[in-house]
Amino acid sequence: MLLALDIGNSNLVFGIYQHNMWQHIWRDETQNQQGAEIYAMRFTEFCMEQNIHLADITQIVMSSVVPALTPVLRQMFMALWGKEPLLLNTALIQTLNLDIKQPHEIGADLVANALAGFARAGKACIIVDFGTALTFTTVGKAGEVLGVAIAPGLKTAIKSLFSHTAQLPEVPLQVPTSAIGKNTTHAIQAGILLGYEGLVAHLVACIKQELAMPCVVYATGGLVQQLPALHALFDEVLPTLTLDGLRLVAERFSMPLVS
Repeated sequence: MLLALDIGNSNLVFGIYQHNMWQHIWRDETQNQQGAEIYAMRFTEFCMEQNIHLADITQIVMSSVVPALTPVLRQMFMALWGKEPLLLNTALIQTLNLDIKQPHEIGADLVANALAGFARAGKACIIVDFGTALTFTTVGKAGEVLGVAIAPGLKTAIKSLFSHTAQLPEVPLQVPTSAIGKNTTHAIQAGILLGYEGLVAHLVACIKQELAMPCVVYATGGLVQQLPALHALFDEVLPTLTLDGLRLVAERFSMPLVS
């Protein structure tokens, strides 16, 4: 049984993989102030609720874009299993033959997306990840990472607007029925959500034009469901794509917890 963990800026996503599928996925809010013992308790509770025995987990792989939390979760795994997880860090990324020009700058989650996207497509692909940041990772026909485009994510954009204005409220992520807002809430929703539909469609079109070869477009990330009108733009919407990439890393660098 494999445990994969993706530490993001908004959520920690735990996935239990067995019998060729993700059996259980658990999201927990990213909280930098929590210690290893709190995360260990919450994860143990989740496993008990799902009837998962810790002894059955024989591999652990982890990615993180939150440096402050990386040692905390590593400590959690040490407390529960007595060994550290396989960490998708810069040193490991450099062994993956992805031809990344600045491997220390790219997020481990984007590397996982690229691995899983290319493994699924078998050709050039674009992965749009709707998370705290909205990212567009472009993978070439040989599986090399050609580059990334980054914009603020939906929640990030709304929170930024709320934080930096005196009279604009924080609003729910709901697509309005009109682009002409009749009140403040609908005005913000129109500008952000409908505006992001145009942003995503335009960037994907630009990337396709520059790529100039057949490619597949995938979408992933926790906020992809907030823009259903965009789903026709994607060949597939794959909520577990990042976890799938981590699984591929674990398979390539097999490091069982028990011998």
